Amino acid sequence: MEEAFVRLVCPECGKDWEENPTDLDEHRSQFSCPNCHATRRLAEFMRTERDLETLKQFQ
Repeated sequence: MEEAFVRLVCPECGKDWEENPTDLDEHRSQFSCPNCHATRRLAEFMRTERDLETLKQFQ
């Protein structure tokens, strides 16, 4: 089985990284960048709409 991932990018500092969607909270929850600690809704960190759709599939 292939492991799923979503790509995230911080709207504040631009840090980009990947996470397993099962390790993340619901897309409307508050999320903080591990680099600059900016806090926004998790959906705002999704790099693309496809990443957001993938996240929603695992919730």
